[in-house]
Amino acid sequence: MTSASKVSTLESEAVSICQDLIRIPSVNFGEGHGDERAVAEYVVRSLKEAGIESSIYESEKNRCNVIARIEGSDQSRPGIVVHGHLDVVPANAADWSVDPFAAVIKDEMIWGRGAVDMKNVDAMILAIVRDWSRTGFTPTRDIVLAFFADEEAGMTYGSRWMAAHHPEVFAGCTEAISEVGGFSVTVASGKRLYFVEAAQKGIHWMRLTAQGRAGHGSMMNDENALTAIADAVAKIGKHEWPQRYTKTVKILFEKIAHATGNPFNLDDLRPLLKEIGPTERMIGATLQNTANPTMLEAGYKANVIPGAASAVIDGRFLPGYEDEMNETIRNIIGPDISIETISRDIALEVDFEGDLVEAMCAAIVKYDPEGIPVPYLMSGGTDNKALSELGIVGYGFSPLRLPADLDFMALFHGVDERVPISGLYFGVKVLKEFLENC
Repeated sequence: MTSASKVSTLESEAVSICQDLIRIPSVNFGEGHGDERAVAEYVVRSLKEAGIESSIYESEKNRCNVIARIEGSDQSRPGIVVHGHLDVVPANAADWSVDPFAAVIKDEMIWGRGAVDMKNVDAMILAIVRDWSRTGFTPTRDIVLAFFADEEAGMTYGSRWMAAHHPEVFAGCTEAISEVGGFSVTVASGKRLYFVEAAQKGIHWMRLTAQGRAGHGSMMNDENALTAIADAVAKIGKHEWPQRYTKTVKILFEKIAHATGNPFNLDDLRPLLKEIGPTERMIGATLQNTANPTMLEAGYKANVIPGAASAVIDGRFLPGYEDEMNETIRNIIGPDISIETISRDIALEVDFEGDLVEAMCAAIVKYDPEGIPVPYLMSGGTDNKALSELGIVGYGFSPLRLPADLDFMALFHGVDERVPISGLYFGVKVLKEFLENC
């Protein structure tokens, strides 16, 4: 960690702003129940102190998005969107070892809901533009700062709404960066790979419903809806999905093989997963489609056989493999169970090349000369999905250098979420370097 005497204003502000943001509990409970008003107003004040005017776009009461544009010196160049989300998932304080909204510093980390997902990044963005205000720096290209609502519950009141109702705020922008990318993963050889998100799985949440014959629980019934749905759910949960490797996955695993001295076998990349430690839980899910049962609903009394029963499946498909996933599930459950789409969103995959990618890689290597930037496919999704519908190419780039033994993926939505202060110091410098040279 940077010694206390050498901590810059940029670094210290990244930490203090992150703490401020965590202490504003902008919890998104889903189904329209969220409130980003207070944290949005904080962002507006922080930007104003840096001489940057911003606007709040309220999609529904207290569902607030903040947009600001910093004009670049070269108006012939397209702009870039630098975005984060302001909402966080709920936290049950009884499960935590600290108050999830106190932003305490313990073990050289900031603890609290949103420390990783993603108020640390929001803080880095604010700290950087405030630093520019102090130094008089002007970026080359226009930078649109976007702080979205509702990322944690489908983006309906956030990036989706902004893209549909206010696309003009992104006018002239062709690229974007946001969360869950540029973090370090120490592989078995001890080398540090920096995972830059260049692809995302798509989402298909579906409700399966079985119809049957209602009746008394004491009687024979060969048309039990609950039995039918349970059988379907068990088959989906136990299904072994075939391996399907996208271009991003192939590049990542070739880099892992080279860094660890292991063979690169395109017939089966799974043996290389053990080289990336706990990150394998997420990366393993990017080698295939997945469909996980998450909810069951049936019946209302112990001695009544219900006439219908339903289950919810969280389906995630690889870029190019949506039809395969849907057809597979239909074949597994048979024709008698209905499928209703609850939510569906696209998969993304972009090339890991070009000037923007080179600027990301250069910024990482400047502050970690031994670091190896690599692309990866994310098992979840970000607001880049919404911006892609405006023709904006997005990457996940919110750099953090992490301790080798930290289970980073477990911190997303997890109990005792926390971010290392040293990682934040590293990240804000790398992100600043990138934004000044992209």
